[in-house]
Parts: sequence; structure tokens; C-alpha cells
Amino acid sequence: MSGSNGRSVGRRTFVLGTAAAAGTAALGGPLAGAAAAAGFGWSDDGSHYVVDTGADLVFKVSKTNGDLTSLVYKGTEYQGYGGKNSHVESGLGTSAVTIGQSGSTILISVAYGTLKHYYAARVGENNVYLWTNKADASVTASRYIVRVNAGRFLNDEPDSYTYTTSTVESADVFAKPDGQTRSKHYSGLRVMDYDYIGWTSGGVGLWIVRSNHEKASGGPFYRSLLRHQSADGGGLYEILHYGENQTEAERFGLQGPYVIAFTDGGAPSSSLFAGTLTTPWADALGISGYVAAGGRGKVAGVGISGRDTAFPYTVGLANPAAQYWGPARSSDGHFSIGGVLPGTYTLTVYKGELSVHTTSVTVSAGATTTLNTIAVPSSDDPSNAPAIWRIGDWSGSPSGFKNAELMTYAHPSDVRAASWTGNVVIGGGNETSAFPAYLWKDVNSGLLVYFKLTAAQAAAAHTLRIGVTTAYANGRPRVVVNDTWTSAVPSPPAQPSTRSLTVGSYRGNNHTFTYSVPASAWLTDTSRYNVLRIDVVSGSGTTGFLSAGTAVDAIDLLA
Repeated sequence: MSGSNGRSVGRRTFVLGTAAAAGTAALGGPLAGAAAAAGFGWSDDGSHYVVDTGADLVFKVSKTNGDLTSLVYKGTEYQGYGGKNSHVESGLGTSAVTIGQSGSTILISVAYGTLKHYYAARVGENNVYLWTNKADASVTASRYIVRVNAGRFLNDEPDSYTYTTSTVESADVFAKPDGQTRSKHYSGLRVMDYDYIGWTSGGVGLWIVRSNHEKASGGPFYRSLLRHQSADGGGLYEILHYGENQTEAERFGLQGPYVIAFTDGGAPSSSLFAGTLTTPWADALGISGYVAAGGRGKVAGVGISGRDTAFPYTVGLANPAAQYWGPARSSDGHFSIGGVLPGTYTLTVYKGELSVHTTSVTVSAGATTTLNTIAVPSSDDPSNAPAIWRIGDWSGSPSGFKNAELMTYAHPSDVRAASWTGNVVIGGGNETSAFPAYLWKDVNSGLLVYFKLTAAQAAAAHTLRIGVTTAYANGRPRVVVNDTWTSAVPSPPAQPSTRSLTVGSYRGNNHTFTYSVPASAWLTDTSRYNVLRIDVVSGSGTTGFLSAGTAVDAIDLLA
């Protein structure tokens, strides 16, 4: 459910980048030759520091507040819309701004209270390198936003609302005349799915190459806004700590580098990607919180046994100070995660997006922590439990359910969405695709599942399980069997308190509700269908798609 790596609109192409999609001929990396470096240097125009990279990029930083006020590439200004600059959050206010040069590197330092922010330019490159150090919560810093002039990269992608004519929800979800919905939230991507994001048009590409997000929150499957486009202009984001549907506390410290990269229209150089980019030239610049490669460690795993080979596996490392992740090799589960800050981490093995094993690992500077094969116990994967019937599979996401893919880049009211109502018959072969990915109290509560039991099955009690991936307004399922047995109302699990289901994200805290259904609840006539009713209950929420709701991972009746 990761979305596409590239989409085209007319002659203009919008790209969400991965390492595999990066072009080898991109101009994001260093440019060779004396001519490229001829103009390299900086000046002070009284109100700004003006940096010429010696390539095709000249940028300005305000001496007052550290805003990026100008991005001129090949003589064309790209910065700014609505009179706003590019900056941390919505601008830091009066700051101490200094500049220095060390050989082929120019560094601008911005200090605002306990927060420190940096811009760096390298000779002959069309890139701006950025770091942001959040020391504590005294300064709000959820993002860095690059604001782009109107009309530079017009497009009609899911996160572009240039051509919308009405508001659907909360002044940030909109609709086009044809009923398709658009919002800045609809990137359709998890953080692990992209290396860069931006636009290309007319032989110019403008990108943000993301950092490794070690000081961000939410893990590898987190979804948030990445960019937007409107009639007023566009924005590209590096997420520092985003609160929408967030499952973790804010982390503090230095995040970066992330890179503003201009190209001739191609993808940015893969040498800029997190996991590939090395910055030995920054080691001695005095960046607050900077830890060089030699001060970091690595975790390598021989393999993972007990895997379900139908699913991809990811290994995550997390503690209150940092987060990292990497894919497990499909053949044997081998994994390697480098650039890790020293410390003790919880290592989590994910089947799809579902945690199926955790352990602890300690990382030391300059060393590799090698782990023997990790065995995932059969009991840790709920899919291994024998079931009479099952809707979906236990993967930690609503993948395969009705409307699941669309909901990462559209609103539930979108004209492309199939009906959110409709009951399901077990044995029909389309149980998962017919079952809605999301359930709401005010939209499709009371959905029915029809199924038959053998005489032996009907003579015994059974456990019903409903797995969810997030919830809005404490929405949770209460079940009724054959109109004769009703479960208790379960307690709501810990979930994010913000919008989720309507802003492109099902990613919250995976939770399994279990219901012990007595034998007396089943029909003894084996020719008849038992009827399971699933109600969404909560005392919170409003109406429609903002009523209490939840996202479904899997539903099964255990043998």
C-alpha cells in the first residue's frame, strides 16, 4: 500500500522517489571543473547572507530570523508563496544568525532559544544541506517547509488542490467538480517508501531528499503530509515531529542532513539518500549534536526464521532518543542497519506492519552488533492460529479490504470509493475485498457477517478476534451473535487522538479485540447461517466520517 514512485500529468511529472528510481545522470551531486566553482562564495547584502554555490544555485538567508528567503536556480526564483519564506515550523522569529566558510563548505548557523538550525553549501553543487537540532520542547518544530512560487510545478496529484472547488473537511480536505478529493495529507506513502519528494517540470527538478529521520517519531510505517500544491504555490516538507496520528513521543536532538536539491529535471543523485550520503566534510563544522560516522554503530542479523514468505519483513530499532529500520532479505531474513547512535534499543520484527517479535540490542560506536538467527515463535504470529474462517490476514494493515488502497490518498467520501456498506458471506471467495477497510459509528456500524458451522463447531465455545490498526474518537467494536448474545463494550486501547482515517492514515497502534462466544450463541441447525453483527461504539466523535471509527487488520473465528 505504498503508492506509486512516479505519476505524470500532461507534460509535467510529479515524482515520489526511491533509490531504485534515482537517475544516474542527475545533476544533484558535485559538478566537476573549475568553471563550476568560479563563483563559489558568500556576501552580505545588509539583511541577508547571499550564498553562490558556484554552480547554478544562489540562495539567501535572512540575518534576522534564519528564514530561507530566496532560491534562484539558473536565474529563476523558486522560493516563496503568499509572501512567506521557507523555514522551520512557520518561522522562528528573531534569531542569532552567523556564517562561516571552511574550504569548500559554507555554513550558516541559526540559533533561536534552545533550537539550532543549519544551512550548508558545497562548492559546485546545486544543493542546500540542512540540519535541525531540537534540544527540547520549548520551541515547536514539527517540520521544515520549502515554499515554492505559484505556477512552477502545476499538477493534479492527490496532494494538490489547485483545481478543487469545495471544502470537504476541516479546511484542508477539498473536492474537485468530478468528486475526486485532494489534500496535503494524501501522499499515499509511508516514510520507508520514499527517499525524496518533489516535482519536475520544464527541465527543472526541485526536491527534498529526506534525512534518516532518526530524531523523528512514528517508525518506518508512519504516514504524514510530505508536500502540497495549490493555486498559491507549493510546499515540500522534512518532517521533524508531526502530531497527526502519531504513536510515539517527540524525540529531541539533531536531525539531518536533509537536502534541498535542484536538478535538470531528473531525480536527485542517489549519493544524497539517507543510508548512502556521507558527510565527512561536516565533521569539523561544529554543528551542535552532530555525530560523525565513527561515533555510530551497526546492527546485522544473520536471518529470521519462522517467517511467512508471503509478506515482507522489516526490522526496526527504537528507544526514546532515536529510531532506525531496514528490510529483511526475502530469502532468509538477513538484515543490516547502519549509522546507529550508541545505545540500547528495542528491536522489533514486523511481518508487513505487524509486530511479531521483540528483543533488546545494544549498539556501540564504531562496532557491529551481530545477531544470530532470530526465531519468531509460531504463537507470536496470529495468522498461525487455526481458524474456522478468517477475513483478511494478520499483517498490521487493512491491505486487501474494500477501499484500503484508495484511503491512503483520498477521503472516504471520494467518488472513487466503493460503498462503505454491504454485508459479507463467508465462503463466497471475496470476503476480504467485500469487507470495508474502515468502520464508523455513523456510516456502516452494524455490518453483518454470515457463516455456517458444523454440528461439532456449533457445540463448542469459540474465540472471535478483531484486529485493528488505529481508531478515531475511541471507536471500537462490540459484537452481537444471532441477536441473542452481545459482548461487553471493550475498553478503548491507546490510540492517537487526532484525525486518522480521513487524512490518509490507518497507521496507529495495532490492537486485537477478543470475544469469548459461548456455545449457546450458535445455531444448532447447520443448514442455517449464523449472523455476526459488528457495531462501532463510543461516546465521542461527531457525525459521518468524523464519527467514531476504526481500521480493520483481520477478523477470524478460531477453531
